[in-house]
Amino acid sequence: MHPLIGDLSELKDSEVDSKINELTRKYFATNSFELKTQISMALDTYKEELAKRQRIAYEKMMNTRNKDLDKLIKVN
Repeated sequence: MHPLIGDLSELKDSEVDSKINELTRKYFATNSFELKTQISMALDTYKEELAKRQRIAYEKMMNTRNKDLDKLIKVN
């Protein structure tokens, strides 16, 4: 996690995605190794937040799905 990035839970998914796109563009626009390292750390932080949100959404979807369909196909 990048030490200068605060709490990302306040941001919307679209804002996190937008920030990832912006940082990616800046990463490829610079030639400074040090700056690329800092941008990479920030990118990792935003990507981890987005992955966490997607994992939570997937788990929620799996827990609320219609489980009756699982009984239709039986494999022996």
